[in-house]
Amino acid sequence: MNQAINQLVQFLQQGIAAIFRFIQLVWTWSFGQIVQILQSNWQSLPAWKIVVLALVIVAIVYVLYKAVISLWSAAEKVLLAFVALLGVLITMLPYIVIAGLIAAGGGWVIQNVNF
Repeated sequence: MNQAINQLVQFLQQGIAAIFRFIQLVWTWSFGQIVQILQSNWQSLPAWKIVVLALVIVAIVYVLYKAVISLWSAAEKVLLAFVALLGVLITMLPYIVIAGLIAAGGGWVIQNVNF
């Protein structure tokens, strides 16, 4: 049973690591493309290409803005979930203490009381 749980945890860790490697790959590629477009030589381009470049930059800013808003929303939800988890753990604490006291009392009775 313990081996199955360890294998499941290892599988989940490998899956999460693969997801983060993919995110890193996409992030690095996208950032490289953005830097490349921003390093364009504006002075040597014809007017219509400057307009296209400006539209591309506006589109990039818009998409990054949407990504930041989405990330902020997700971060808020994670923080709220963490606060809820802490609340549950604190609420659960008296029950855990009572269970420990019952176990300690039962152990004391089993070891010290003789009839």
